Amino acid sequence: MAETLLFNALREAIDEEMARDPSVFVLGEDVGHYGGSYKVTKDLYKKYGDLRVLDTPIAENSFTGMAVGAAMTGLRPIIEGMNMGFLLLAFNQIANNAGMLRYTSGGNYKIPMVIRGPGGVGRQLGAEHSQRLEAYFQGVPGLKLVACSTPYNAKGLMKAAIRDDNPVLFFEHVLLYNLKEDLPEEEYVLPLDKAEVVRRGKDVTILTYSRMRHHVMTAVKTLVQQGYDPEVIDLISLKPLDFDTIGESVSKTHRVIIVEECMKSGGIGAELTASINDRLFDELDAPVLRLASQDIPTPYNGTLENLTIVQPHQVVEAVQKMAAMRI
Repeated sequence: MAETLLFNALREAIDEEMARDPSVFVLGEDVGHYGGSYKVTKDLYKKYGDLRVLDTPIAENSFTGMAVGAAMTGLRPIIEGMNMGFLLLAFNQIANNAGMLRYTSGGNYKIPMVIRGPGGVGRQLGAEHSQRLEAYFQGVPGLKLVACSTPYNAKGLMKAAIRDDNPVLFFEHVLLYNLKEDLPEEEYVLPLDKAEVVRRGKDVTILTYSRMRHHVMTAVKTLVQQGYDPEVIDLISLKPLDFDTIGESVSKTHRVIIVEECMKSGGIGAELTASINDRLFDELDAPVLRLASQDIPTPYNGTLENLTIVQPHQVVEAVQKMAAMRI
């Protein structure tokens, strides 16, 4: 076991897959000589050359379109969005091209590509650099959406995403890159479509993902001291949702709280709530409760920024509120 930072776990995954498969290459702004905005591709150009770690102009629509074409011809591109918010400039290429070409070509083309990069609310990065794009892309057919949350799952999921024959949007949180964890020295690959039961419990199911996993686990320490026994599930796969794991938990606890950093209106939690009501309504002893970010652009001011996103004390209060509900 070796202690590894999350950004290095991602780098290891990319390095190992580039060594294993010569069709894998990286492209994006500053991914080569600079090493990526958060050093996920540091020094890879020295090992693989400038054509497999390709620095591009500031033109997201162009290099994303080029990556789609490369994937169609048998290569496996990994796009780094310097910030995930910038990939809105390539929405057409991601949605109309990457997401749909396998279908519209009658299966003649596979689109094995990964679109990855930092997102989420950082520390005073301003509104345009604090985007959560999960819900933007959730409605696009043909895409897989994955959100890593620990160095362990970041590495295993990245390796799986690179090997997948479909386009994968890989969400990394800007404030998790320096998270440390001991990783196995032997190779491992994790499934892209499975949630992780982080903590087993019987009182309430808390569904979360990305950085909010850690806020929830902070809240759990307080809740356990107060006598509550919550079950915590890290969704990991945002599309498709792992309803086998979710359903098994809800059938046990009969209560659900969703904690996300995405916006409440039209967010991941909105889809989860609708799907739970559709599939598991008879299992619920209380309405699904959602905790999500405020529906406003993220303020630059640090105090106001913290007020826009869910904090651990709100999770504690939500569990207390739900426990007090009676049918």
